[in-house]
Amino acid sequence: MKQICNEVKIIGGGLAGAEAAWQLAERGIQVLLYEMRPSNTTPAHETGLIGELVCSNSLGGQKTTTPAGILKAELTAMGSLLMECADKTKVPAGNALAVDRILFAEKVDGALSVHPNIKIIREEIIAIPDGPAIISTGPLTSNAMAEKLKELVGDGFLYFFDAVAPIVTLDSIDTSCSFRANRYGTDGDYINCPMNEEEYHLFWNELINAETAMKHSFDEEEMRHFEGCLPVEVIAKRGEQTLLFGPLRPVGFQSANNGETHYAVVQLRQDNKEGTLFNIVGFQTNLKWGDQERVFRMIPALAEAEFVRKGVMHRNLFVCAPKVLDGCLRPIGHKDLFLAGQITGVEGYVESIAMGMAAAVFMHSHLCGELMPFFPQETAIGSLLNYLSNAIPETFQPMNVNLGIFPKLPGKKIHKRTERCQAYADRSASAISKFIDDNVFFKNNRL
Repeated sequence: MKQICNEVKIIGGGLAGAEAAWQLAERGIQVLLYEMRPSNTTPAHETGLIGELVCSNSLGGQKTTTPAGILKAELTAMGSLLMECADKTKVPAGNALAVDRILFAEKVDGALSVHPNIKIIREEIIAIPDGPAIISTGPLTSNAMAEKLKELVGDGFLYFFDAVAPIVTLDSIDTSCSFRANRYGTDGDYINCPMNEEEYHLFWNELINAETAMKHSFDEEEMRHFEGCLPVEVIAKRGEQTLLFGPLRPVGFQSANNGETHYAVVQLRQDNKEGTLFNIVGFQTNLKWGDQERVFRMIPALAEAEFVRKGVMHRNLFVCAPKVLDGCLRPIGHKDLFLAGQITGVEGYVESIAMGMAAAVFMHSHLCGELMPFFPQETAIGSLLNYLSNAIPETFQPMNVNLGIFPKLPGKKIHKRTERCQAYADRSASAISKFIDDNVFFKNNRL
């Protein structure tokens, strides 16, 4: 095995770029990691830290009875730095893995900053680099790089708009009209803010009539949203009952309230290690800041809420993967250029980390002059890669990990979802174990 190059450029210090940089550096490859922050920031970032989370602080389900949990188990088995950092900075969130976003980014940034094979360069790259390189500029790619990517992939370059949810202080939440509980009676990690029917209808009416903020540098573009991450006001405008089947669904709290039911329930999730900050779950928004405070304070428990971060809208960019990528995250026709993270067409933090891991595996194979490895489709990573390759281009949308993209289980259908998901997890564990055993990337060639 002979490396044809010992230096890789990685453009973008988000989740995918951080994971890819660590994995390659651990295998003796010199990494130049370019990150434009803090000198050039984005509408959603607040720091210059590598690996900063910009929307929710939740990385989704933690148990292998959830698809997200299966993906986390695979990444952990593959030695993911970011999964390790998440575990060290987690905060209570029921069955989900949520982190203190600042501590998490500090862990990631710190690990990469001291690695002898990684050089972090604080500079905006405005052209497609010569390979070997990984572009992991993420959904918040700068306008200059976005234009170059459009030139690279042509009309297969797509976009949608995303938003960030507000954060409030714990001390400003009214405990007399809120309660702690997770859905369906498990531990009380979430703060729940109920509304009766009259309160909800008044809130809904103000929400749909509130004024939205102007778009920023993308004013000329059509406002297209990703269905999996809609602003709360967009959901509300689809019908007066829509929120009650989404982020404000009131089910699962009877055991925490002596059998009492509520018309609507807003959930707050812990956002930092100290438990002093909570984000409003599912309340991504593009409302003007004044209207955010006015409308969201109509939720009784938030009547005196102190908003330490307002919701903002930003442009999320991704490519039409089945049209422009070759199945190994390379733009078609390019042998030493890989994309990684959410820009590939996956949706979600852990999915982005997984594409960073996959890009590192593919890049390593390229550098060693080997055939591209094939991630088993029975794994969550393999299923995501298969979706990116085989989705219908005309209707392509970013995809979270879910059971629908896995190959079906053999035999009789398992009706209970948690048991069915665990069966997928067991099959995944076996497949990823064999993949690790068979792939030179995971042999004893680390520092």
